[in-house]
Amino acid sequence: MVIYQNISLKPYNTFGLEAKAAEFVECNTLEEVQVLCATFNLSERPLLILGGGSNILLTQDFKGMVVKMNLKGIEKVYENEDNVWLKTNSGEIWHDFVIHCVAENLGGVENLSLIPGCIGAAPMQNIGAYGAEIKDTVDEVMAVEINTGKLVKFSNAECEFGYRESVFKQKFKGKYIIVSVTFKLNKNPVINAQYGAISEVLQQKGINNPSIKDISNAVIEIRQSKLPDPKILGNSGSFFKNPEIPLALFQQLKLNYPSMPGYPVNEENIKVPAGWLIEQCGYKGKVIGNTGAHKNQALVLVNYGNASGYEIYRVAMEIQNSVRDKFGVFIIPEVNII
Repeated sequence: MVIYQNISLKPYNTFGLEAKAAEFVECNTLEEVQVLCATFNLSERPLLILGGGSNILLTQDFKGMVVKMNLKGIEKVYENEDNVWLKTNSGEIWHDFVIHCVAENLGGVENLSLIPGCIGAAPMQNIGAYGAEIKDTVDEVMAVEINTGKLVKFSNAECEFGYRESVFKQKFKGKYIIVSVTFKLNKNPVINAQYGAISEVLQQKGINNPSIKDISNAVIEIRQSKLPDPKILGNSGSFFKNPEIPLALFQQLKLNYPSMPGYPVNEENIKVPAGWLIEQCGYKGKVIGNTGAHKNQALVLVNYGNASGYEIYRVAMEIQNSVRDKFGVFIIPEVNII
């Protein structure tokens, strides 16, 4: 384990932004993470834990230590008649894990196909798409306490999952480094094809009794049609969360915007697609300097080649203000702004 000085982070973030880290280290084993925490007083310096770098916006050089998590491995830890428990290390690519589960006909994560990033970041964000969230399958999370280097187990309930939220993003932010996640998967998958365009894609293909592989393929097709490949056009996927607004406000807005989509969260709140709001403000496909909202999905901000992180941040704040002024709705970044 070597600690490097003044390292470029451009290869380590999917926006493809140039920023330097004062210190940079890669951890390949649990033991290396524990040694790092126990010996380097990480809590006394700025710390950035990196997986796939798909959920960060670097607006400046990072003056602390960046820890790149490379822990690999998927292990079956338990099995019964109905379920299989897979322990997956934090450095595994999320989509590779999904494809592994689909190949084994283990249901629960197929709707989350092609989400960028690594396993370790997934529970922090409670990643979700097309009617599924990671909280539906997480059994436990193992994390190293930064102050002590001790290994701590968190049950699903202890993770306190919410919409793109968890205890690791809020109450315990900067306190733990996730090293593995154990998933409880279904041997008899329950097909979820009702959300978004999945049913339309299946219908077009003449698939009436879909398998989880069919669901995964449909999600991949939908995402590829809407979202740019970060290897070609730098981006971090969805930049903003979909806001949840009071039912009364939604009904009021519907009077002026009859086509506004909304999905009930509970009896009091409605979730409105942030992409729709941004599009109504005229930003879809709009290029502002070296950045802008993607032509196929207004929720995705992109780097056209020479953008700085601060330039993307300024445009994001402009979009946020425009949505607030037009609709009275505040959209919150999903991306971690550094």
